[in-house]
Amino acid sequence: MAESLEANPLDRYPETRDLQLLMALSQRKHFTRAAADCGISQPAFSARIHHLEQQLGVAIVRRGNKFQGFTKEGELVLRWAHKILNDSEGLLQDIALAQNDLHGVLKVGVVPTALPYAAALSTDLREQYPHLTIQIKSLTSTQISNELNEFSIDAGITYQDEHELASLRFEKIYQEFYVLLSPAHMAPRAEGSASWEEAAALPLCLLSKDMRFRQIVDEVFESAGVSPSPVMETNAFTAAMVQVNAGSAATIAPQKLVDSLFLDQGAVSLVLEKPSVENTIGLATLHREPGLPVIDALRAIISADD
Repeated sequence: MAESLEANPLDRYPETRDLQLLMALSQRKHFTRAAADCGISQPAFSARIHHLEQQLGVAIVRRGNKFQGFTKEGELVLRWAHKILNDSEGLLQDIALAQNDLHGVLKVGVVPTALPYAAALSTDLREQYPHLTIQIKSLTSTQISNELNEFSIDAGITYQDEHELASLRFEKIYQEFYVLLSPAHMAPRAEGSASWEEAAALPLCLLSKDMRFRQIVDEVFESAGVSPSPVMETNAFTAAMVQVNAGSAATIAPQKLVDSLFLDQGAVSLVLEKPSVENTIGLATLHREPGLPVIDALRAIISADD
């Protein structure tokens, strides 16, 4: 009698490469572009995604004439793919670190106000680990929280918000203070401080309302009993700086950001008071064991800068 052969349960485990292709599809949302990013033909790409679906016994992609998104089961597979690939990266980093080296990719989401700090931090980190690649993404605090939980980024430099602390580990880095940055001809005075009421009276270019920084600024204006009427809104401080240097509008910015800028000599920076406000900027990461070695390296650099 022929011996019956049972299917090997390992055959149902997805290959890392297939998970990488799936992640590329989730980012590009287009089969041809995702395939190009991965360096394979579109038919081969589609065949591997189909093979992954057969392996797992579920439909992952909603198909039509073009990519239409992921099924409910596909979203579940995506979350696990993020975690599996993240853990694989951690394994490679641990091995490299055991050999007195650290390489790989560190993906950090940063709120716009902290971008200069993050850039300086990455310089220090690269000096210690020259084989490490650092990717910095400008994101809102909500996007940072979401992308951490989806394993799309490794760490965030963001505001301390209570709604984030349940799922994330938050470690204080520095306190953020605020200044009025104004063309000289608009400024209430040439140096010293200004009140939020004085700031509200100026033509202001502020960050857009989806940004946590703007929400903080609006809360302070409300507490001061004033209602500014911004002449321009933007999701990037660069545009606000251009307005200041052009002499057409003032803005409100964190002191640490202003200290990092090469401002036009005609710009005046005044510390905002009445009320004096500060907020905590810190490092947000997932609660996970074992942690990524690159996160430990990042923490060490942050501590050394204190």
